[in-house]
Amino acid sequence: MFVVIAGGGRTAAQLTNWLLNQKHEVRVIEERRDVLAFLHRELPTEVIFEGDALSTDALEQAGLGRAQVFAACIPDDADNLVLCYLARTRFKVPRIIAQINNPRNAWLFDRTFCVDVALNQSEILARLIEEEMSLGDMMTLLKLRRGQYSIVEEKIPPGARSIGVAIKDLGLPDECIIAAVIRKGKMVMPRGPLALEEGDEVLAVTDHDGAERLAELFSPHREAAAAPAPSTPSTNAPAETPGKGRGRKRSKAG
Repeated sequence: MFVVIAGGGRTAAQLTNWLLNQKHEVRVIEERRDVLAFLHRELPTEVIFEGDALSTDALEQAGLGRAQVFAACIPDDADNLVLCYLARTRFKVPRIIAQINNPRNAWLFDRTFCVDVALNQSEILARLIEEEMSLGDMMTLLKLRRGQYSIVEEKIPPGARSIGVAIKDLGLPDECIIAAVIRKGKMVMPRGPLALEEGDEVLAVTDHDGAERLAELFSPHREAAAAPAPSTPSTNAPAETPGKGRGRKRSKAG
């Protein structure tokens, strides 16, 4: 696969190194002298194209016309949008990815400007924090369909409310499917009648709502709060002692 990256910051350098390790062909377009000096320290010289990424001549010389993927990583959102539009309409690149620098501009990065995938680091970080707070010990192994679905894994702890419950009776939403159950080191087919046990490692394909439902089922069951002891009605007057206080003796008339 041939990938062209516009902009050569640290993100682009790391992405390029990863793609090269996966045996892909990569070209990085950059013109800033300080950034070029950094790129020549981090990347092979043959992958670096020195030129203005906003110039159609530079894009053509860098080989954008034969690229399968184009990534716009320039630190200016307006420039990234222009590049995405040019890559699709003029160079017919089938897959276009853009980096969002200012979260306020995220709404612009859609199919109108030919953006297939928009990377908003603030949104990604916020979602990760939200998942860590709401899903407890559940681990996200892989994101699918731009994060709409995930492959998750969790080990059923002692006291989980799902222990002893058959998979078909868990009440899972339609967008949540248990894909595998690993029990004592061996995979068990997750058929409907299978009852979950403590220590089972459950793998599921689910959306966010389904993940929250799984986290609820796999969390320890909370004991019902102990009912308060019935209160004894109190009286203002102290209890009488037998034989005492049954009336005052009248004094004899002198």
